[in-house]
Amino acid sequence: MLLEELLKRNLINEEVLSSTLLEMKSSNLSEEKAILKKELMSSEKLLSLKSELLETPVFENVLELQVQDEVLAIIPEESAKYYKMIPLRLIEGVLEVGMLEPKDIKAKEVLLFLARQHKIEVKIYLISEADFEEILKKYRDMQEVIGEALNELGGEKESEMVFLNEDDEKIDTSELLEDQAPIIKMVAAILRNGVEGKASDIHIEPNSKEVKIRFRIDGNLEDTLKVPLATHAAIVARIKILSRLRIDETRMPQDGRFSTKISGKEIDFRVSTFPTKLGEKVVIRILDPNEGLRSYKEIGLSENNLEIIKEQIIRPYGMILSTGPTGSGKTTTLYSILQQLNKPDVNIVTLEDPIEYFVSGVNQSQIRPEIGYTFARGLRSVVRQDPDIIMVGEIRDEESASLATNAALTGHIVLSTIHTNNAVGVISRLIDMKIRPFLIPSSLNISIGQRLARKLCPHCIEKIEPLPKIEKMIISELSKIKKEQREKIKIPNKIYLYRSKGCKKCNNKGEKGRVGIFEILKMTSPLEKIIVENPVDSALEAEASRQGMINMRQDAILKALEGKISMEEVLRVTEGEQI
Repeated sequence: MLLEELLKRNLINEEVLSSTLLEMKSSNLSEEKAILKKELMSSEKLLSLKSELLETPVFENVLELQVQDEVLAIIPEESAKYYKMIPLRLIEGVLEVGMLEPKDIKAKEVLLFLARQHKIEVKIYLISEADFEEILKKYRDMQEVIGEALNELGGEKESEMVFLNEDDEKIDTSELLEDQAPIIKMVAAILRNGVEGKASDIHIEPNSKEVKIRFRIDGNLEDTLKVPLATHAAIVARIKILSRLRIDETRMPQDGRFSTKISGKEIDFRVSTFPTKLGEKVVIRILDPNEGLRSYKEIGLSENNLEIIKEQIIRPYGMILSTGPTGSGKTTTLYSILQQLNKPDVNIVTLEDPIEYFVSGVNQSQIRPEIGYTFARGLRSVVRQDPDIIMVGEIRDEESASLATNAALTGHIVLSTIHTNNAVGVISRLIDMKIRPFLIPSSLNISIGQRLARKLCPHCIEKIEPLPKIEKMIISELSKIKKEQREKIKIPNKIYLYRSKGCKKCNNKGEKGRVGIFEILKMTSPLEKIIVENPVDSALEAEASRQGMINMRQDAILKALEGKISMEEVLRVTEGEQI
């Protein structure tokens, strides 16, 4: 309905309509989410359009509401999910309800029944899917679920719990608490809250007196919950059962994986156990396909860098290497490029460890070093699969570097990651991996250096004037950008910075989400000459500057001037970068 209306109003064309419908089908997205993901319309304008079409008023500032428990109790959680309606507030006998589908006859009948039952009137409003999902979380938080589970476990005697014996070995847990409903509820609540809280990792750590559960959100580990130590072995055993790991093996690290549906989405969890003196520590990586597959704009590529990438990915062969420390978003960048290259007329094969996000139409293969299936061995097989594009999770050693280079030289586009500090360092790293310098210019198209910076919360952001020394540093750094590039990016005459003071929407942290900081070095004739004749870092950096590369420090400063990140974050993420 919405897409057809956009087409009718000439806001999109037939091609955009078709591609959006295809994405909805392949990614299992709703019409609203697909429109927002493709940035066809802002969320405010989309909600206004729906309001006009459905002749229903919009409930403003939904997330600022403190929805009371007694209000939530009027519409049961299962009914709220099924009929896509949620109670917002009760004022003088009138229940205000937010709905996704206000014209749904069955939903209205249920509302009328509940209104008669509670002797109240009902007023219907339209709300966005994002707001609906956020309010839905208020029904049952993690503490409530785990509190109930602990109460159910209250009858268990301490002697029935599982502890370390004198030889640091665990007593057999296979027939104990891991099969009981309370533990299943606890683990399910931890996983669900990790996903809904947009955590990248869940840490379950035994201490001397309790078990600490921490979520990594926007790069920071945050204390989330503490549960009794007596439940630790059962929680670990439950996670091991889900991951098909050995329950009786507690002295060696183990790695596993499982998938489950949470809030209607298929989520993958990668599990790692690690033996400690106090018991096994568990880290669970959350792999949400909707979070990992992002557009160029969503990951933070500037117009200048976007132009370079678009220019390079249409070349018929060559390597595109992304570099940076662990957790800097390298894989997400490669997936963004992969989505652009994913066309019906090309054969794309990937080698990954692990497969983080599933992409329809791409042949993805999981590396298994324990059985000898390494990146190097996989690369040898991949070239016999008639690929046009190859993505290798990581170039780790001389053999995989040599095979990736040869694949690029023989007519394939190769995407991969490599560990160095910046884009220029990729060349030195390849030479360290015994790639002969004269082969690099012919095989390497671009190297992408990157970091992740924490974004300012857009709901409580405010403009500030920088300190004189900070302003001087900004002017000095931006003056190093090549004149042609400076004219393109339109640096403001008066410099302002931004900060967020903290609000309810960011849990008073002042930060919400992360954005990439990038630099891109492309192969040029002068760079080729330097690589072959004298590939020292100083000469490579001088050529990067000559070709107009905006380095990570400069890219971060530009994002600070746009109000995306704070100046403190600029200094944090680019510490050690040249000033």
